Amino acid sequence: MERTPILSGGSSYGTVNPGYIPTAAAGPAMSAAPIPHTHGPSAPPSDMFDTVPGYEGTVSGGGDGYLPPPMPTVPMPAPESRPAHPDWHIPSITEETAREAFIMFASNKCCYSTGPARNGVITNMAAYNTYRYRLETFTESRSTEWSHEPYKGQPVDAYQQPAPGPWDIAAQPPSFFSEHTQQIRVPYTSSVKGCHACLGMGRMPCKDCAGAGNKVCWVCNGSGYRHSDDRCSHCNGRGRENCSRCSGQGSRLCDTCRGQRQLLVFINLKIKWTNNQDSYVVEQSSGLRVENLSKVTGKELFRDAQYLVYPLSGFPDPAVARASEQLIREHQGKYSLTSRILQQRQTIELIPITKVDYMWKGKSHVFFVYGNEFQVNADDYPATCCCSVM
Repeated sequence: MERTPILSGGSSYGTVNPGYIPTAAAGPAMSAAPIPHTHGPSAPPSDMFDTVPGYEGTVSGGGDGYLPPPMPTVPMPAPESRPAHPDWHIPSITEETAREAFIMFASNKCCYSTGPARNGVITNMAAYNTYRYRLETFTESRSTEWSHEPYKGQPVDAYQQPAPGPWDIAAQPPSFFSEHTQQIRVPYTSSVKGCHACLGMGRMPCKDCAGAGNKVCWVCNGSGYRHSDDRCSHCNGRGRENCSRCSGQGSRLCDTCRGQRQLLVFINLKIKWTNNQDSYVVEQSSGLRVENLSKVTGKELFRDAQYLVYPLSGFPDPAVARASEQLIREHQGKYSLTSRILQQRQTIELIPITKVDYMWKGKSHVFFVYGNEFQVNADDYPATCCCSVM
């Protein structure tokens, strides 16, 4: 026998509703077909924002990147005198230190036997002078965007006086070379607008039930019955159930204005302090791959921090001096276009690399000990099982 759902004239169930108009005081909605285009646009319209002198290019969600800083009104400080060159002392490690590091390396590998590390015969040790030059440029960048939040009586100050320029607003930077982001509401840009998302109604149709307040029962698929003549206990034979997302009301508070119907619209200034880094590792002939050195530290031989640093000169390896000159030129040219340079720092590290040749069961092998951490690289370790990962 053909079954039809049992309908009720209650407030949560009924015949098809010809339409839904969200109101703050709306009660539970009747059943309804999906209603297209019953709410405003997801993005604010461009005419929602005022014209603020000095911020003409500001848009919602940001714009075309960071604002170029203004030309300084006073001369920028000159770089300080370069400090005297230190003694470029080259450290070396002992055979005992190399073997201890090798044993630790093998012990930390679950599939490595420690035999070669403990009993291999070291035949030669060679130290390599590997310098790493690093340049850091600490910058401050600023960008603006139109923002909004639900209006709950916050101060409104638009047009009370001219808004300060984006680079005229004072902000306290963190300590040098520490990255940080700060957001500041630009004074004299706050105004109240109607919510564009809900068209000022404070509520929007529920997306789950398309504003109907109820949906087809998922247990009986809308028939009202289960297993021949058994009435569906989940929907009590109605064939529909209250929408759990909107509690049967057919509408929910607007996510944009949170039911306030109005928005406070203002310009938001984003300030970003960034430590921009570049490094250069002098090529060396030890055979150790350069990428291995990225996770270790070395002995710091030289440090120079000031507003703008000088390129190095007189360094024992001319490749380091050339890298210093090139990176300083690139940083000062690149970052001054979109940010304000606050401080620069250059350092030179000597990363100790020792190449160790050893014999094991009549065959020659090699391992490397490198960095202050005495890291070990041994790609041809001779005592591994088949499941080991090199």
